[in-house]
Amino acid sequence: MVFRKEFQMSGFLFVFLFWVLVFSSNGIGGLSAVGKNIDDNGFKSTLKTCNFPAVFNFGDSNSDTGGHSAAFYPIGTPNGETFFGKPSGRACDGRLIVDFMAEELGLAYLRAYLDSLALSSFKNGANFATGGSPIRKDKGYSPFHLDVQIAQFRQFKARTIDIVNSTQQEKVKADLPKPEDFSKALYTLDIGQNDLQFGLSTPEGARAIIPEILDLFSTAVQQLYGEGARVFWVHNTGPIGCLPSNNKYYYGKEPLDKNGCVISLNDIAQEFNRQLKSKLAQLKANLTGAAFTYVDAYTAKYNLINSAKDQGLVDPLDFCCCPGKVVVNGTVYSGPCANPLTHISWDGIHYSEAANQWVAKFILNGSMSDPSVPISQACYA
Repeated sequence: MVFRKEFQMSGFLFVFLFWVLVFSSNGIGGLSAVGKNIDDNGFKSTLKTCNFPAVFNFGDSNSDTGGHSAAFYPIGTPNGETFFGKPSGRACDGRLIVDFMAEELGLAYLRAYLDSLALSSFKNGANFATGGSPIRKDKGYSPFHLDVQIAQFRQFKARTIDIVNSTQQEKVKADLPKPEDFSKALYTLDIGQNDLQFGLSTPEGARAIIPEILDLFSTAVQQLYGEGARVFWVHNTGPIGCLPSNNKYYYGKEPLDKNGCVISLNDIAQEFNRQLKSKLAQLKANLTGAAFTYVDAYTAKYNLINSAKDQGLVDPLDFCCCPGKVVVNGTVYSGPCANPLTHISWDGIHYSEAANQWVAKFILNGSMSDPSVPISQACYA
């Protein structure tokens, strides 16, 4: 297989690269569920809830709630149409998994750290994820790689503590986390997809850089630990071979599975996930008192794709929204579809709100996690 570094900019590929450059690469109702049997509360456990006062998130467009829009240029319509009724800084028609996470924990939606004009406060945490971000420096579609996000967090923490300790203005204090909240908070990470997609020439080359990527990831986690972080919730990377954008490009060039997913791309994602899980085990062994939950978002997403027909959804390779108008294999894509609720893919790269909601139900209840604890009890992982 060949990952071409230079593409012919025509039709779908032009739109595909545009979106890549702009952005990247769960009680919750929603679509019916497949997977492990769970009770009405989502998960059977005798553990007490952790009552996280805040969440600090790091990642790419899969969890960006406004960072890219604030730093560069706004993500426009029809994004946000399903839930927010207007663009909300998310590459989606509505909520992301991180939004359902906040709902599950009883917290406000995370405000993007870079969004100085947002109406919401940082009391319940902050979101450092930015569309297009990689783990490695200069190896993604955004300058806000993971090390920059960690630096932003350290500055945010230092300035928050300084402001809270020096001001007498209660309104100011009410909009910021308490100094003690940083050690009690949940730290979530969903990043790595852009490292696997960006500038790679062969599958062998992709596999060769995984250890380097995860060494940098490990360093970032250790830096957070040094800042007092103790509870980590880490998503693995999804089935990138199932993104409609990748299917459209590699169709006829690479073997596909029964769902039309590019097998070689999914193999790379699964190898990354295997090594990520091993790296988290090492971190847990070396960082005293830290709790790590490895979240198998890959399986949850693939299960949805595999069961699309049973769920009453359209072909999982059919995306809902396209900026402008393109023709792909005789099919015209222009603007948003009539019913995003029937689509898994929103724009060929990012998931729809309906898909995010479905996936979130499984990964937040612990049925896709190691250890198997729901997010509300992740401090016992």
